[in-house]
Amino acid sequence: MELAQLQIFREIADAGSVQAAALRLHRVPSNLTTRLKQLEEELGAELFIREKMRLRLSATGAAFLDYTRRILDLADEAKLSVAGDEPRGVLPLGSLESTAAVRIPPVLAAFHQRYPEVALDLSTGPSGKLIDRVLEGELAAAFVDGPLSHPALTGVPVFNEELVLISAVNRAPIKRAQDVNGANIYAFRSNCSYRRIFERWFEEDCAAPGRVFELESYHGMLACVSAGAGLALLPASMLENMPSRASVMAHTLPVSVRNVSIHLVWRRDLRAPAALRRLVDMLEAQALAAAQ
Repeated sequence: MELAQLQIFREIADAGSVQAAALRLHRVPSNLTTRLKQLEEELGAELFIREKMRLRLSATGAAFLDYTRRILDLADEAKLSVAGDEPRGVLPLGSLESTAAVRIPPVLAAFHQRYPEVALDLSTGPSGKLIDRVLEGELAAAFVDGPLSHPALTGVPVFNEELVLISAVNRAPIKRAQDVNGANIYAFRSNCSYRRIFERWFEEDCAAPGRVFELESYHGMLACVSAGAGLALLPASMLENMPSRASVMAHTLPVSVRNVSIHLVWRRDLRAPAALRRLVDMLEAQALAAAQ
């Protein structure tokens, strides 16, 4: 059963005859008659009662027409969701946890207010995992840390983050990695870019962390660090919005590892859907306003 057959059936039902439907569709009547017979044979039912100069829906045809209208309407909606200029449908996005918690909620709220026909589907994770999901087509785009280097991706910078090192409040000021050589650290899994920055900070100062404990949330890291069990690296914007901020001490990192640019990235070889294009427009407008 093809959509073209359903469209022919709907037109014949609305017009009341093959000839009238053929005029509407700009096709020859014999072609419509053949396609209609093929549909009836496939269904194993007669959709029309044939009269002299007119076709009248059978009871089966009337029931099938209702399904036909819904199928064709849904097909039109599906087409608009990916090819139309008006954003609609589902937009699956990925984001770093800190970006999702602090940076993008106001943007996504404004986007939803402007484009209520778009359903935003947001999931979080480390940059490496998010990039993999964009490449595999699971996500339309993702907020990850830059610089952007994968040849299959394109994107735009949207936020600037400052990373800070946190320790227990009674810790002496930390100026360099040698000051905490051998200290335990708390981080996300190995595909987390912030963790790689943390490890690079130690390496560049000819130092090394002790044990690396992998946690799944910044709140868990903060709790462990406040208890004096180790150190963690996290965005300053995230720390400022955490209720237990006063339970840890923040230390400034060198410029080489302190500043991170957050990018929204998507596949270079795919045409961005209308919803994603509108989101990029909003983010670029916001960045421009913040720079003025």
